[in-house]
Amino acid sequence: MRIIHISAECYPVAKIGGLADVVGALPKYQNKLGAESAVIMPFYDNKFTKENTFEAIYDANVKLGEQQYPFTVLILKDDTLDFPVYFIHIESLLYKDYVYSEDDTDRFLAFQIAAMDWLLTLDKKPDFINCHDHHTGLIPFMAQESYKYESLNKIPVVTTIHNAQYQGWMSYEHLNKIPEFNLDHIGLLDWNGTINPLAAAIKCAWRVTTVSPSYMEELMQNANGLEALLSAERQKAIGILNGIDADVWNPETDQFTEKNYKVSSVVSGKKSNKSWLCKEFNLDESKPLFSFIGRLVGEKGAELLPGVFYKALQSKDISILLLGSGMPQTEAELLSLKNVHVGNYDCFIGYDERLSHIIYAGSDFLLMPSRVEPCGLNQMYALRYGTVPVVRRIGGLKDTVVDINDQDGYGICHDEVSETSILEAIDRAKEFYKQETEFKSNRKAIMRIDNSWEVSAKAYINLYNSIT
Repeated sequence: MRIIHISAECYPVAKIGGLADVVGALPKYQNKLGAESAVIMPFYDNKFTKENTFEAIYDANVKLGEQQYPFTVLILKDDTLDFPVYFIHIESLLYKDYVYSEDDTDRFLAFQIAAMDWLLTLDKKPDFINCHDHHTGLIPFMAQESYKYESLNKIPVVTTIHNAQYQGWMSYEHLNKIPEFNLDHIGLLDWNGTINPLAAAIKCAWRVTTVSPSYMEELMQNANGLEALLSAERQKAIGILNGIDADVWNPETDQFTEKNYKVSSVVSGKKSNKSWLCKEFNLDESKPLFSFIGRLVGEKGAELLPGVFYKALQSKDISILLLGSGMPQTEAELLSLKNVHVGNYDCFIGYDERLSHIIYAGSDFLLMPSRVEPCGLNQMYALRYGTVPVVRRIGGLKDTVVDINDQDGYGICHDEVSETSILEAIDRAKEFYKQETEFKSNRKAIMRIDNSWEVSAKAYINLYNSIT
């Protein structure tokens, strides 16, 4: 079984969010199950591409309306990844020091067309194409409708929705850039008067997956305008919970942490990592450490964090550390708190992969007060490292975290995205921390929870097999 994943992100090449983690792990675990799984992604001007060497395996021009852009397909010269990655290099469009910008229409249109053009030339075509999010949303449509790709239209295409809030909307001015098709079928591109790549993908893909069962159900009620479409296409939609790469996220072998540890040594291991964090960020090691890692955007409830932190730190009986970036106003408010709660609070505005690993390893609690969380990986990383997730019951968080007051529970859950609900959850977490015996026992229990990709990768293989 040959599988091609097409995505804008893939860890460790280019990562903005959870999409990269999924595309960087799913092919690896599919290959462990005997598949031949690979990735096609853009070639960016970033740290990874600067530090590695590449070999060109194909050259051509991609047509975008009246414009022609030369493109090259590259592979790693010394393959250091666990699966093949093919890079679409379009220097004038994709070769940037960023993944996304405010206007990515031409960039990702050209990427998708170039990827399809290259697939046309392969002697061994993939058995399945798995597209990820709206950046590849026109591929199911082009495979089905564009005359140019008629020889590919028997290949089943699966679309995986990681976040339905972003849909890649574009005006009909861009219609002539899509390879020619029967204009009688133009309705497949349309949703509410615009070309909507994610809507087109949902209409044209052979199957549609989301990254958790609960998120699939929630999209029927709240999908940023696509609720009716997803409900209509429900018969071909399925939610498959993401996993985590248990090789990368393993406290026993993690090269980023200050001290490795396993279930039997979790107390000393977390203590060492917490000591490093508290020394680095001037925090009181004797107090429970709450952390937040993620994008500072409305979906994550981030604009509430400055107010929550200010009030939660008034009693001076906890420490809080934040790693993230996003809305400038929220960033500024979080930075200003550093002068108010010295010794109990700090933040790192930006992203640092090594620091994120140490925070998971050294924190006592991880805060995730999300408004939208299709799956969430952070809570799974936290569990793997013996850190108790404090989450809102939504999407994948609802599927992966059970409240300590429920049967077999191990996390702290709340239902609303409000300062009051988050503060109440923090208070409950503080009380749980004081129950030393139960808290330590819970730490060991959550480290044993298996959220690895094995089960999820098998579910995707079963899905592909069900199509034929």
